[in-house]
Amino acid sequence: MAKCPKCGHKLTLFDWRPNCPGCGVNLVYYGMEERLLAEADSAEAEHAVFQQRVDRLKASFVGSKLTIIRIILSVLPIAALMLPLCTVSYSGPLIEATTKSINAIEIYNLVSSLNFDSLFTMMGSGILGSSFVGYFGALVCILLSLVIVIVSLFMLMLACSPKGNPRNITLNSLAIILAAASVVFFSRFSSGITAVFPDFISASVKFGIFVYIGTLVLLLGINIIIAVKGVNVKYKPTFVGGLPSEEYFELVKNGTDVAVIHEKMAVALEAQEAEREKAKAEKEKEEAKA
Repeated sequence: MAKCPKCGHKLTLFDWRPNCPGCGVNLVYYGMEERLLAEADSAEAEHAVFQQRVDRLKASFVGSKLTIIRIILSVLPIAALMLPLCTVSYSGPLIEATTKSINAIEIYNLVSSLNFDSLFTMMGSGILGSSFVGYFGALVCILLSLVIVIVSLFMLMLACSPKGNPRNITLNSLAIILAAASVVFFSRFSSGITAVFPDFISASVKFGIFVYIGTLVLLLGINIIIAVKGVNVKYKPTFVGGLPSEEYFELVKNGTDVAVIHEKMAVALEAQEAEREKAKAEKEKEEAKA
């Protein structure tokens, strides 16, 4: 059952009038000013939080020369994957000797057309199983490394958030570990397949994978340097009811009474108005002299 917000009188279905039968207060408009103030505070607080996020986003990309360099280094690993990562050569009776260079595009084509049932069957083979386990491991590791690189590129938008630096360093480290693991797995595949078919097939890693790992190491290095030196985020001044947003959030965090906060807001607004009037008077005075 509803109650009067002022006196607590229990309202019944017969209390259809807008005024409380106990204290006479208008139930529709009672507390409306406080609600409007609360909504205004909430809107300004949300704007302040959003503005801080925008300022951190801006700083993440152009906060310093190091962050600009980081953008370039974040794209380089993807470009490095276009270089030859490995080669596979095969020849034999009635087969023309062929050497195929593998890069990111070839890996995509390979995965999209790969028969996984056959691959898993080969992985279970007593003779070639170890080799194809290495093949599968190399493929999975390089793909996961690429996914992490792409994710870390998008995560730059949150680079200046509280967990931005640890996240960037962790992602870069994982990408390096997975890329190095792909080299190990591919070497296992290469040595195994060559041992079984020495005159038919050979495989070897190429410089592209090492360039890729090198760009990841550079990216990790720049993120560590940024984490140590920090990025100066230039926050645009924001206000909530005339109070600086930092002060407002601190008051709310400390559980300050709403009435006290509004009193401080009133004082702050009066001070701002006085400053504006003073500036206006000085401007008019200067114009009069001119």
